[in-house]
Amino acid sequence: MNRPYIICHMVTSIDGKVTGDFLFRPQCATATEIYYDINRKLQSNGFICGRVTMEGSFTQGYYPDLSQYAPVKHDHGFKMDFILDDMSGFYAVAFDPKGKLGWKSNRIIDPDGDPGYDKAQIIEVLTEQADERYLGYLEAMEIPYIFAGETEIDVGLALFKLKNIIGCETLLLEGGSIINGAFQRADVINELSLVVAPVIADKNDKPLFTDSVLSDFELVKAENIGGNVVMNYKRKFNEEDLL
Repeated sequence: MNRPYIICHMVTSIDGKVTGDFLFRPQCATATEIYYDINRKLQSNGFICGRVTMEGSFTQGYYPDLSQYAPVKHDHGFKMDFILDDMSGFYAVAFDPKGKLGWKSNRIIDPDGDPGYDKAQIIEVLTEQADERYLGYLEAMEIPYIFAGETEIDVGLALFKLKNIIGCETLLLEGGSIINGAFQRADVINELSLVVAPVIADKNDKPLFTDSVLSDFELVKAENIGGNVVMNYKRKFNEEDLL
């Protein structure tokens, strides 16, 4: 398989929502603990999130003053990826099409030191719309970046590079709804790891996948842990899909 093995790992409500105020209700506390425990135990090279999730969880809206950074020019007619000589082997992969995330370090700094996130080396996945000064900022911060598309991220190309340039064999897809949907439409999700909290979400909360398409999964495990249903599904691919 010429891309990483992808496990979509999420907490959901009974009605399949993944973002919203329901996540902060006391009834979701146990589901969240189970989610993080599974995250720590899953063997992977890191996790993938979209811009909105990364901003909410890690960057908190910070953005650098790009006027302080020299633009990175590429003279070959296409954008060149930026990879460090020494890569850590555990990554926080940000799908950030236009380069809107501001980082204060080139690694995730988790306040609780959670081993599932803390010290993960940040990698930015960009489109060619990213400001050249933003590229200068990333290089100054020693944050690796790869390009995967002109105006929208090509999920297949991004995953090809993450395996063949970075060396990722397995990655956790951890939302939100938009990036989950992009991966589902690209048919690259190998497993679903879902912790279903005993809560029904608000009508305006976001689903597991935005703009999903029809696909089939097989339930391979289900258990009740403290009133929360923990399920694992596997996708059935044709052999040619895995080449």
